[in-house]
This record gives sequence, C-alpha cells and structure tokens, in this order.
Amino acid sequence: MFSILTISTIILLISIIVMFLASMLSKKSYVDREKSSPFECGFDPKSSSRLPFSLRFFLITIIFLIFDVEIALILPIILIMKLSNMFIWSITSILFIKILLLGLYHEWNQGMLNWSN
Repeated sequence: MFSILTISTIILLISIIVMFLASMLSKKSYVDREKSSPFECGFDPKSSSRLPFSLRFFLITIIFLIFDVEIALILPIILIMKLSNMFIWSITSILFIKILLLGLYHEWNQGMLNWSN
C-alpha cells in the first residue's frame, strides 16, 4: 500500500513539474504590434481572404466519418456472437446491415458518390 502511494505521489510531482516547465518555456518573450493586431482590420484586402472550398470534399469527409463509425459498431457484433442468442443476433445484424445498405443506396441515388460532376 505504501509503495502505491509513493509511486502515485512521484507521478503527480513529475506531471506538475512537466506542466510548469511547458507553460514557462512556451511563452513568447516579445510582443509584436503587427502580430497582435487583427488581420487586415479596416483595410480592403488585396486578394480574397478565403479560398474557394469544394463542397465535395466536405461530403466525402462526412461519408467517410459515417462509415468509420459504422465499422466501429459492426466489430462488437462479431465478438458477442458466441455470447448471445443466435436468432436475436442474426436479426439485429441483418437489420443493421440493411440500414447501412439503404443509406449507401440513398447516397448513390442522390449522386453523392459521383466525383466527376
């Protein structure tokens, strides 16, 4: 019990020292008026300050995120197969995969997967 308390105290002290050193070393020593002022405040910008953004990149990112979460939900289904009733497991798995395929069909039907448009 004493060794756990000692190790915990040492870890806490090391963490506090590292956080203190990081906060002291990360501070800038000089203040630049130009860097601390807002960017182009009160002036007409010489060029467009915002770059054009393709909505396709955003949609592909959302689709990837959705399918990534779906994979994270499918993996535990395989692990609990031996622990659950096979009838309920198969109905749940088939229903989940049907919902995924229905969503994929909807995205395909709406043209979200066509990159060349």
